[in-house]
Amino acid sequence: MKLNRSLACSILIGAGVCAPALAALGGDAASVEADRVRLKGVLRVTPVADYVVHEIEAPSGLVVREYLSANGKVFAVSWRGPGIPDLHPLLGSYYAQFEQSASAPHYNHHHLTVQTPELVVQSSGHLRSFYGRAWATALLPQNFSLSNLN
Repeated sequence: MKLNRSLACSILIGAGVCAPALAALGGDAASVEADRVRLKGVLRVTPVADYVVHEIEAPSGLVVREYLSANGKVFAVSWRGPGIPDLHPLLGSYYAQFEQSASAPHYNHHHLTVQTPELVVQSSGHLRSFYGRAWATALLPQNFSLSNLN
């Protein structure tokens, strides 16, 4: 069991080394420009009925989407690309819950799901093809469909 836990943590930490920090769940829109600069990426903003999607595409191929509610709070993030972004700054104050839950034994090395009452993190992939999403359950806008997190 200890080997599986160590392997999962090593993968998450190792993948995080190649990607810069991003806006934290529960944070506000002020960090989006800083994220774009850090990623050296292109920002596209897409307004949707009850929220706004800020998509940053980095030259490395990493695409990060930050979902902001009408009140300007980041309620979800998603990613896809050759690596996993550094989840500590991405999850912000929710990271401790993630870390504690992710340390529990799991047996699928290509897929990780962490679910607490306040946070859900789903990450999958294999060499140079990763994708995932995370959301704060209390911050989701009414009538928001999780199928919109891509």
